[in-house]
Amino acid sequence: MKSRQSIVIERLQKAQNARDLEALLACFAPNFQGEHPRYPERGFQGVEDARKNWSTMFHDIPDFHSELLRSGVEDDTAWAEWYWLVSIVMVQSLECAE
Repeated sequence: MKSRQSIVIERLQKAQNARDLEALLACFAPNFQGEHPRYPERGFQGVEDARKNWSTMFHDIPDFHSELLRSGVEDDTAWAEWYWLVSIVMVQSLECAE
């Protein structure tokens, strides 16, 4: 039998790949902490910070896709490591003077 945390991780992945912001936010506890070990300045806390973060990601990355690499559950805590596949288009302004 799957733990409720494992079920939430599956729901989270489905919501990410469906780009369903409300379903995604329903997966987060009010005291949620989003941590990015490689980029600690990108961390955020709480559902409203998650809303700002994910709405921006869904807007800016139209082909966002998430794959679960590893996950773990202990007591009421869940941990997940994700592989995100995205295409990024760089738009640059170029001014030339003659």
